[in-house]
Amino acid sequence: MTRKFIFTLLLIMNCLGSMAQKDDKSFHAYLYNNEYNVYLNINLYDQDVEVPGQSLYGQLPGFLGKKNNSFCWVITSCQVVDEQHATLQLINDYGSEDLKATLIRENDSLYVLKQGSGSTIKVPNNGKWQKLPKTLQLKRRK
Repeated sequence: MTRKFIFTLLLIMNCLGSMAQKDDKSFHAYLYNNEYNVYLNINLYDQDVEVPGQSLYGQLPGFLGKKNNSFCWVITSCQVVDEQHATLQLINDYGSEDLKATLIRENDSLYVLKQGSGSTIKVPNNGKWQKLPKTLQLKRRK
């Protein structure tokens, strides 16, 4: 009887531990970089993010936007590798440029977006195009 109770208790604890790991929403966040005035609004799990004012795209894994501007880079597909890494495919809102990128969670509040193959992310800045660095640090809004 005691063995059954202990076995059942261990089984329940194991299931609860597994559920807690799955509920970790590392890649459901609003991330920002004040230096370049850009942000990343993502939900790589449910892929239910809509670009404000651009509902034509429908629900997506997320997008990279520029503060005070409607320009964006849309995440067309993604894969959460583990709770620290995700791969992203992005296109600009004109559909003329695309790239592959990696999003890395450094800790609870700091993420790094690394641009990979394809185009370089450019965003409007004072009437000109500004290239973002290949490695961009982003902070998580709490």
